[in-house]
Amino acid sequence: MKRTKVIDALNSTDYDKKITVMGWVRTHRASKAVDFIALNDGSTIKNIQIVVDAGTVSEDTLKQITTGACIAVDGTLVKSPAQGQASEIHCENIKVFGLCGNDFPMQKKGQTFEYMRQYAHLRLRTNTFGAVMRIRHNMAMAIHTYFHEHGFFYFHSPIITGSDCEGAGQMFQVTTKNLYDLKKDEEGKIIYDDDFFGKTTSLTVSGQLEGELGATALGAIYTFGPTFRAENSNTPRHLAEFWMIEPEVAFIELNDLMDLEEDFIKYCVKWALDHCQDDLQFLNKMIDKTLLERLRSVVDTEFVRLPYTEGIKLLEEAVAKGKKFEFPVSWGMDLASEHERYLVEEHFKKPVIMIDYPKDIKAFYMKINDDGRTVQGTDVLFPQIGEIIGGSVREEDYDKLMGEIERRNIPMKDMWWYLDTRKFGTCPHGGFGLGFERLILFVTGMQNIRDVIPFPRTPKNAEF
Repeated sequence: MKRTKVIDALNSTDYDKKITVMGWVRTHRASKAVDFIALNDGSTIKNIQIVVDAGTVSEDTLKQITTGACIAVDGTLVKSPAQGQASEIHCENIKVFGLCGNDFPMQKKGQTFEYMRQYAHLRLRTNTFGAVMRIRHNMAMAIHTYFHEHGFFYFHSPIITGSDCEGAGQMFQVTTKNLYDLKKDEEGKIIYDDDFFGKTTSLTVSGQLEGELGATALGAIYTFGPTFRAENSNTPRHLAEFWMIEPEVAFIELNDLMDLEEDFIKYCVKWALDHCQDDLQFLNKMIDKTLLERLRSVVDTEFVRLPYTEGIKLLEEAVAKGKKFEFPVSWGMDLASEHERYLVEEHFKKPVIMIDYPKDIKAFYMKINDDGRTVQGTDVLFPQIGEIIGGSVREEDYDKLMGEIERRNIPMKDMWWYLDTRKFGTCPHGGFGLGFERLILFVTGMQNIRDVIPFPRTPKNAEF
């Protein structure tokens, strides 16, 4: 018989119909007269109840059906007399695909997320991680749908690159060289002539620079793919491998860029509320009881637009009134997460788009304001997360861009192609970057970024 997904069986009112469901056992309660098996196949957070009357299935088979076992059930879909579920299945036959012993690490009990990270290959079968991964899928769909509907083109920037977008230098090197026998020149530098690409190459930290090339040809593009940072950061907010969404738009000004950022993030959150209600209700109950309220508030509120200088004044006033921060507050500093969260969660109590940062704490490509001190950068700050989006209007003037590159001593020998966009038909343009996992953190209420990606890559951890 053709398989019916659990989500379809639960939504069906075609009672007394013979169906087959397949999945993994969440719980099995046995008695002399009847057995109840909760079955889940990943299509929904909800389980379907299998009712097995005594004598329908052999006792030997029933004894084997433990938490985690994989089975197929043939039976009749009936209206459920129990509260909280519309349908259940009266079992006629069970086929066991895979047994699951008592040493199954994801037994039904309160394991910590830290414990579950040791078993990232199995934690996906739990309710929490099933919910997170379904929401992650839906957020990817929201992103593609939003940009497609708004006339953006999906642009594939390279994973392997010879450029460092942020000038950070913390990149994973890509090589085919024998690391046990490296040829070096007279100065002791490694010779890359015989390497695959004939030069030093790395995994990308951002698709932005190549995205700018796309925007100057196609008008509006977005990238959505994996990026890599070799930072030794063991924090709940950092990964070595993560996904980035980076739209880039020609002829956009600062106010329009902020409008785009706000509209985009609201669209994604509303998509979650519209398409992931069951999973969000579960996470609201089990993980964060303010989750749904917070998501709705983001959709319904107008974001504050706050110049950096005004933000610093507000923070200094808070300190004067007795607010204690771990890091001191002064003009010219890069805001810490605690400062961002104070502004969003305590002062304004709504998302904030901060603009006009000091140029020395921002990237070389940001457009410098007329004051010569600040740049047209935009950071969207969210409750519980801090910065969720970072963007800017880009400097389109060749001489100004070169002046900033030289002032910062940025090695640009491999970046001639980027500078060509300012030499040949330069245009005003801008864009932003959104860390996909930061978005998933906000939408799910999860507290650690390692728990919103299937297989996290962090310092000293590349398992699975």
